[in-house]
Amino acid sequence: MKYFGAHVSASGGLENAPANAHAIGATAFALFTKNQRQWSAPPLTDTQAGRFRDACAQYGYTPEQILPHDSYLINLGHPEREGLEKSRAAFIEEMSRCEALGLDRLNFHPGSHLNKITALQSLDRIAESINIALDRTHGVTAVIENTAGQGSNLGFAFEHLAYIIERIEDKSRAGVCIDTCHAFAAGYDMSTREAFEHTFAEFDRIVGFGRLRGMHLNDAMKPLGSHIDRHSPLGEGMLGIDAFRFIASDPRFDGIPLILETPDESRWGEEIAMLESFAQ
Repeated sequence: MKYFGAHVSASGGLENAPANAHAIGATAFALFTKNQRQWSAPPLTDTQAGRFRDACAQYGYTPEQILPHDSYLINLGHPEREGLEKSRAAFIEEMSRCEALGLDRLNFHPGSHLNKITALQSLDRIAESINIALDRTHGVTAVIENTAGQGSNLGFAFEHLAYIIERIEDKSRAGVCIDTCHAFAAGYDMSTREAFEHTFAEFDRIVGFGRLRGMHLNDAMKPLGSHIDRHSPLGEGMLGIDAFRFIASDPRFDGIPLILETPDESRWGEEIAMLESFAQ
């Protein structure tokens, strides 16, 4: 079973996110559980959490169909102590909010070394940050998203993801999310059947399909290996439409949220319908 959706708005209350997803024909959705431009937010009340759970039940969304995303401000590999501690506190808060909402995973970008420490030092800090958060929360899997490798961002190589996971103490709560645009920008081709199979054979060898907890389905505005993170509508970028045909028809991607972050949200319903047709 394929779960296709988009990163929908939760403006006006978290309970609006399931309704917004349902309105575009989505069988999955992503959301921010707080304002992503702020470090912290007031704790969720039982009433707020209950409304969200009720809305999910009303529209038929289970935790395995929902991929919450943390704030882009967070850098779990920050080279400076103040920034690292602030990021860790915010990440624990985000994990706790997911726990309160009955969600079982949190998607996040791993972090950046900011050219002040080595990549390995930063990756070690990311793993340590995840261990701290997992120790202080329950039932929520840390889902590490691959990046395009823009600037000093880490996580663009499958080996980075594997390195972090190897150092996570509770591996039952360690997962990954593959963003197709980020992977293409990082040099992983998926535009032909041969390239697609090679890329995901590498992913399985290095990380493992057993770790896959979600995907972001985005075409890429920039060429293969550009390390530039710019999303395009499906079939209108350098990656091309075939990669999404391959994913939609491949049972290895069943049972996880497959989330659009394409730039024109007015087309999400149309793109979801297209993906559904590819899955037939």
